[in-house]
This record gives sequence, structure tokens and C-alpha cells, in this order.
Amino acid sequence: MNGRWIEGNAISLLENGEAFFPRVFACIANAQREVVLETFILFEDHVGLQLHEALVAAARRGVQVDVTIDGWGSPDLSERFLSTLAAEGVRVHVFDPGPRPFGWRPKLLRRMHRKIVVVDGQVAFVGGINYSADHLQDFGPQAKQDYSVEIRGPLVAEIHRFCHGALAEGQRHQRRQRRWWRWRKQLRAAPEQLPRAGSAAAMLVVRDNHQHRNDIEDHYRHAIRSAKERIYIANAYFFPGYRLISELRRAARRGVDVRLILQGEPDMAIVKAAGSMLYHHLLRAGVRIFEYCKRPLHGKVALADDDWATVGSSNLDPLSLALNLEANVVIRDRAFNRELAANLQHLMCETCNEVTLDQLGDERGWTLARSVIAYHFARHYPSWATWLPQHVPRLLPASLSLVTACAEKK
Repeated sequence: MNGRWIEGNAISLLENGEAFFPRVFACIANAQREVVLETFILFEDHVGLQLHEALVAAARRGVQVDVTIDGWGSPDLSERFLSTLAAEGVRVHVFDPGPRPFGWRPKLLRRMHRKIVVVDGQVAFVGGINYSADHLQDFGPQAKQDYSVEIRGPLVAEIHRFCHGALAEGQRHQRRQRRWWRWRKQLRAAPEQLPRAGSAAAMLVVRDNHQHRNDIEDHYRHAIRSAKERIYIANAYFFPGYRLISELRRAARRGVDVRLILQGEPDMAIVKAAGSMLYHHLLRAGVRIFEYCKRPLHGKVALADDDWATVGSSNLDPLSLALNLEANVVIRDRAFNRELAANLQHLMCETCNEVTLDQLGDERGWTLARSVIAYHFARHYPSWATWLPQHVPRLLPASLSLVTACAEKK
């Protein structure tokens, strides 16, 4: 497992866009030297335009701004949106936007799914919230329920180094050595240690397609295996591998209070269909399942006992666990665990329906067949994922990506 425990951090839970966007935009507005931002989705709606305005204002006062977006998750940004950023000196990088032979993206399923912000090397944000209006409750019934964390303290230096390393690696494969060396210089200049800001021990844990393929899943499995009292997992896209399912079942059988909060009103129908195929296996072992029914659940958070927790971008599904580039923060802090537990307990009590075996009925016919198929798919998909095309991280400036996209549409 990658990551190392770093002591002395202050970590604040941010629920939904109402808490997240004002904090991020305020920090960018106060930036003096640098903003580094990674996101899977950036839409050109009123949230995306607010971010655009904040980044342009920062660049105009001399702040170095680097923004990385995923070429699949953020495909429709206008030329005006991007060119305005470029004109002010904002460097927008697009993750793996091509090539696309015959209009098909061979590496479509391998996405840059991280959501990270670092401002001045002093404050960082990590979580699951994208820059789109559907993370605000006034969006309506399809507004997403999600989480992020704000981090201050020594861990920020680690996140800062990671983000610069990702930029350097992506640009290295673009063969722009001059720019690569500039980022290497910044990487060396990153603060080695920041002063203590709180009492939380934490680490950044990432998943990639090279050295850290299973690290996030391994941290989940270790926490589940070690738990003595409770495990709460709220996850939007739940179809984990066989090993994680087995750990959950074993934990419940030894008396741990295991609760899953999953989508009851999914943004994609297939999400609920896939996850529900595992319900009988989990419920028979004593795992309790709650479907969040107020609106789509987009969160990726968990806690174990009274001091372990994680918040990040990684779902517990084949894409996140076997294909995507992901980032989670793992936290050891009783106060943070207590706050997250209260939040999840409120969801379970007020906005969830508990699923029981009586409601599901017996597994017969097609229900039994699809459950068996799903269970064995979960057993084997991690090895199947290695058959899909892989790549080294590759970044293109948004201007080049835009030219490529326009050429493909003609």
C-alpha cells in the first residue's frame, strides 16, 4: 500500500457544493503564488463560470495556475472558455484526449477521476465533488449528495508534491522538456514540512495503472479486517471485487455492525441493478444495506470503529478499483470520525430505506442466475481489467486538445 501517516493536520468535512464551492473559491481568491487543480468534470454552467472567473482573477494578479481536466469527463468546454483562460496565463491540461482512431477512444475506460485542489502549498481539498451545478441542492431532484475535505497541515506538502509529480510525468510524455524542467524545479521547491495545524493523522492514497493498482482497495480491506465495532460505507457506485465483499461478510459474521449506504435514486439505472445483484450475499451474512432515496448519491466515504475514515474520488466499482486514476485521503482522528458518523447516521435515519431479505424474497430463476453471475464477475474482473489498453499519463495543453476535437468533428 502506498501513502504514509503524517501527523498534525486539521481536516474539515465539506458536504455538497454548498460547503465545498465557497471554500475553494475563497482560497483561490486569496492565493498569492500558485493554484493547482485537478478535476474529472468541469462544466460550463454557473459553477464552472464561477471557477473560471476565480482562476482568471488569480492569474491576472500573477498567481501561477495549472488546471487538469479529463478529456472524457469534460468534453464540451467552448473555445471561448478555454481561450480566455489561456490568454490570462492559466495552463489548462487535458488528460489523454486522444488519439481516437475512427472516432473511438481505445482508453475510454481509463480516466483521470481525481478531484484535488492545492493553493499556495498551504491548503488542499480532496474528495468527490466536481465543478458542476448538479452538486448544488437548487439543481433539483437530480442534485448529488457528495463530500470533500479541506486539509491544512503537513499532509498538504505531500499532496502538493504529488500534483506536481503528476504534471511533470504527463508533460514528460508530451516531450516538452523545457516545461518539464520548470515543473521539476517547482517540485524540488515544494515545502518539505508544514507546521502542525491540528491533531489528525492522515495520508494521501492514490490508484494508478502502474505501481499503485490496488492501494485504495487494500486500505479499505485492511480497515474492514481490523474493525471491531462498526463499518459505515457510503458509496455511489458499489460493485467491489470479491476480496472486499468477502471481508465485509466476514466482518458482519464476527459481530461488527456493517452498514452500506448505496444509491436508491441512481443517476444511472444500471448502477442500482448491478449493486442489487450482490444484496442477497451481503444480507445473508448480516450486512445492513440502506438505499439513499432523496436524490442521487455521489459520495465516496467510509469509516471504521471510532478513529478511521476515508474521503475521496474512488468508488467501489470496476472503473475506480481497476482502471481509473483516483485519490483518497485516509484519516485517523476521533473528532472527524465522529462528525462523519453523525452525518451518515442522519442519512440512514432520515433519507434512506433499509433493504431486507424479506423485501427481496427468495433467489429463484433469473434472480438467482444473475446474482451468481454478478458474484463471479466480482471474483474475476480485476484480472480481466488488465486486458484493456493501458497508457502512461499523458497531458495535452487545452489549445491542442481543442484543435484535435474540432478536426475529429469535421
